[in-house]
Amino acid sequence: MLIFLTYFQIIVSILLMIAILLQRRGGGLSPVLGGSGGFYRSRRGVERVLFTGTIVLAVLFLAGAAMNIIVR
Repeated sequence: MLIFLTYFQIIVSILLMIAILLQRRGGGLSPVLGGSGGFYRSRRGVERVLFTGTIVLAVLFLAGAAMNIIVR
């Protein structure tokens, strides 16, 4: 079980890094912190799938890390 969790964590972390790097730049916290007053744009198509997938991968990563701690 420990070996499975380790490999699961590695695969999810690599996929999470790829998903983060593929996202559109400039969507950070700058508008919240008083940055440029750009316009609000909703996510559509591939951008929405990538955004949702990143959240799912982050949750899986955290769950895998918690399980890894519990099993050890």
